[in-house]
Amino acid sequence: MPPRRTRRSGKEDSATPSSQGDKMEEDSKDDSELCPACPADRKHGGRKKKEVWVSCENCSTWYHWDCVSKGEDLAPIDKWFCDNCLASNPELQITYKANATRKSARAKTKQDYASMNEGLPSDPNRWVKLLKVKKFAKDKFKRMKGKDVTLEWVESNDDALTEPIVIPDPAGLGMRMPSEEFTVDDVAELVGQNTPVEVIDVAQQSSAPGWTLKAWAEYYDKPASQRDKIRNVISLEVTGTKLAEKVTPPRIVSDLDWVHKFWPTNKRGGKSQWPKVGLYCLMSVAQCWTDWHVDFAASTVYYHILKGAKEFYFIKPTDANLAAYEKWSGSAELQAGTWLGDMVDEVIKVSLVEGNTMIIPTGWIHAVFTPVDSLVFGGNFLHSFNVATQLRLRQIEINTKVPRKFRFPLFQKLCWYVAEGYCDQLKKHAEFPPRALRGVLSLADFLVSEARLIESGIDTPQRREAKDSIPTEKVKDASALARELQWRAREALGEDEEEDRPAKRRKTAAMNGKGKQKRVIEDSDDEDAEPGSHKRPRFRNWEPRKWDIQTEHELDERSEVVPADAAGDWVLQEGALDKLGAEGTEGVEHVTTGTEWVRIRRFKSEDGKERVERVKITRVIENWAWGYEKPEKKPGTDGEDGKGDSDRADTRLSEGLASYANGDVDMRDAGAEDTAAVPPSTGSEPKTEDAVMVPEP
Repeated sequence: MPPRRTRRSGKEDSATPSSQGDKMEEDSKDDSELCPACPADRKHGGRKKKEVWVSCENCSTWYHWDCVSKGEDLAPIDKWFCDNCLASNPELQITYKANATRKSARAKTKQDYASMNEGLPSDPNRWVKLLKVKKFAKDKFKRMKGKDVTLEWVESNDDALTEPIVIPDPAGLGMRMPSEEFTVDDVAELVGQNTPVEVIDVAQQSSAPGWTLKAWAEYYDKPASQRDKIRNVISLEVTGTKLAEKVTPPRIVSDLDWVHKFWPTNKRGGKSQWPKVGLYCLMSVAQCWTDWHVDFAASTVYYHILKGAKEFYFIKPTDANLAAYEKWSGSAELQAGTWLGDMVDEVIKVSLVEGNTMIIPTGWIHAVFTPVDSLVFGGNFLHSFNVATQLRLRQIEINTKVPRKFRFPLFQKLCWYVAEGYCDQLKKHAEFPPRALRGVLSLADFLVSEARLIESGIDTPQRREAKDSIPTEKVKDASALARELQWRAREALGEDEEEDRPAKRRKTAAMNGKGKQKRVIEDSDDEDAEPGSHKRPRFRNWEPRKWDIQTEHELDERSEVVPADAAGDWVLQEGALDKLGAEGTEGVEHVTTGTEWVRIRRFKSEDGKERVERVKITRVIENWAWGYEKPEKKPGTDGEDGKGDSDRADTRLSEGLASYANGDVDMRDAGAEDTAAVPPSTGSEPKTEDAVMVPEP
């Protein structure tokens, strides 16, 4: 027997016996130095003086590492199993030490828990063996007709797009696909024979470089027995090619897709950079396996099988399961030796055949097995009906250091385009279902956090990325847009929706000093609160008084030219004159616009008296422009009586308060032209007057 080792695997040891330990007999005496894997013609007389042995963790049989290594190094291995044990028990997996020399220090998103790229013997049938010994929950997902998968279904059904759905027959989906005669050769012809394509070596779960579509088609067309390895293509995006002219995603995709709805059409195509993730061609040979993953940014997936079949294995995105997935995907050791299904409540198996279409909603963790050669078309899209989960999974990608190559492209920039689009529609009082509004509010909360990061002034890669992601040609004031969208979404949701929404704690990016705790701010969910204010406490069974009147008044634009040195202390404090190169003798145009809104409600106080409460908020936007001729004197105020629009509107409203308190006048019929609350205008901070309490006359 070889000398007993202090560690049975994972360490390279000398087989030279110690003077006090076990001793091997001389080569010439017997065959004890031969292992079960030694070649039949191997003789025992020409061995190395030092031989590396390894013991199987399962059967304890010893082997020469030279005989079983297949050219790999023993040092990174933690637990090793012989081929016989691996073949008899598919659950056994060779594992590797965390941060092994040849292993990346970070986990990859699509790793196989056997760490194939470290040299594990590749059995092309091991996935089949593994799946045979695992137990799966019964598939209870909905089967729907194509005509029923509509925007109306999503907007009116809170359960829509919360679980995968299968559409057995594509009729009614509004989808266009190539004919059944379409082949992989046609893909190569339409996209380009010399087009580079990323090919996955399934056994290693890693990319094989140097492939073109021509080479791939030649490989795919070979009989299974003549293919050197099992390979897979899952990332060929064909937007803008001749193939794209033959494929149209389901109608529901264009109805929901953020890129389709909000990314400017003049910035798609050509040399413009934009998120091209809507049209993939997937070509898999039999026995392909794609390991556990969530599509980037938890995007929703449509998936149509033109030819072949697929087996999906799903894990529901519960809090516990997502936590397990984050732990698994962030740990090289767990990926190397753990089946994710053993860390979650259940795994659901779904089998799809030719002609089936599936929609995989936000956040569902899944793995895919290909039983026969298959040709599939699919794509990814983000939407407004589960934004919170999309953002959470994106953060998991960041936490687990997923390379940018595998993340949703231009995600932050897309969010700003979406915010601008929704803010504009909400200004026009467009109506959205509560579920979508909750998604918009989650988006706004995220963008407010991005704005705070930018405002922190701390130069970090995260801050630079956040700042560079703002589409400045569309979004002039990102901070104001984010806060306005947050305000408008809360207003649109209403009090009842806001009561159900939990408060979220956010940490500011700024530190008060090295080692000091970050200041914590709570976003306000109170409808009376100004944007950015602290949250008021809420109490069980307490409901705020509703406003009887909500009016708005647009202030007239006012323009005047003043000397630059009289522009105001705040201008001088900000150093604007120095930055703009203006001189104190120069004239400056000062333009003001604004919006004012008033809320009024009548109620009976605890002392039994009728009271009227009025809250007036005025938002003023100032624009300064240098380069004008200096005026001879500073212009005075507008108006014959020195009152501006705001003062006159204030007077008119005040005159009616006493009558309203008595109930003599219903002010809702006397000027309340717009019953919707008016938010702060973009680009300025609000000025709030104290509430006016008027007693009954």
